[in-house]
Amino acid sequence: MGWQITSQSNPRYDSMQGIQSVFEPRSIQADAILALSNWVFAAGSLIFVLVMALLAWAIISRRRHPPLRNTVFIAIGGFAFPAVTLSILMVFTVLVSLHITSPAGENAVRIHVTGHMWWWEVQYEGPDGERIETANELHLPIDRPVSITVTSEDVIHSFWIPSLAGKVDMIPGHVNEITFTPTEAGVMRGQCAEYCGLQHAKMAFYVVVEPAEQFDQWLEEQAQPAVEPVPDLLKAGQQAFVDQGCGSCHAVRGLPGAVGQIGPDLTHVGSRLSIGAGWLDGSVGNLAGWIASSQHIKPGNRMPSFDRLDGKTLRALAAWLESLE
Repeated sequence: MGWQITSQSNPRYDSMQGIQSVFEPRSIQADAILALSNWVFAAGSLIFVLVMALLAWAIISRRRHPPLRNTVFIAIGGFAFPAVTLSILMVFTVLVSLHITSPAGENAVRIHVTGHMWWWEVQYEGPDGERIETANELHLPIDRPVSITVTSEDVIHSFWIPSLAGKVDMIPGHVNEITFTPTEAGVMRGQCAEYCGLQHAKMAFYVVVEPAEQFDQWLEEQAQPAVEPVPDLLKAGQQAFVDQGCGSCHAVRGLPGAVGQIGPDLTHVGSRLSIGAGWLDGSVGNLAGWIASSQHIKPGNRMPSFDRLDGKTLRALAAWLESLE
């Protein structure tokens, strides 16, 4: 159909680098987790080396020293030292755990994330308590606490942003919470860390951490309905969306009849860094490819492939979706 699916097909995303590493912490809590991990690794390595050295010494020198001396030496080095070291680490671990699980406070950004097979439903709590819905992407302000409650609509998933926080299970019928405070701007990548079926490996999302002013502006824009198309191409794309019944699965606020809850909210899909839950950049070509071949790109997802659309209709529909910023 003339559409090429690529991972870098839109210049707008050429500078995007999604950091996904526990060794590049970008929050207060991630810093604490990395520090704890380093101390545990160092202490464990020291204990292992010491115990192995004592074992070797005991074997080599067992005929040259009285048994009592060997016993006392090994008891101190092989039992007392590890016990004291591990006790200190236990106290340190408890203190870090209390620190990273402390309440976010009243001024926190509050977000609710629901896991689906295989995408992420994201709802922000607006200034007046209203729900602002998006999907497969988080925007967060720098130096402001974030509280994210998570659950699942189907199977057990796991919400994980390595550079910002630890993992938290998403369990059907149960709500868990994770809190953290981002400290650096940038684009990070999160993913599902619990095997959840066929497309588990393709269940990811991007996290954009930005200055508070930019975040507030983004959230205000996300609360607005979709803009009415002006060019004929975009009008044709919107009509194709209606004619194909896309609104029965997807919501587009401001478009009558588009109130579906089965798939992601598409009101501002054109502003997102990716489609397919972090799998493809959100360019017009990738949008068209996804519409026509979603079951080829991500087999088993709940969206059928619309492979019988003619090229003109497909181009119009993809262009309209990309314009929803």
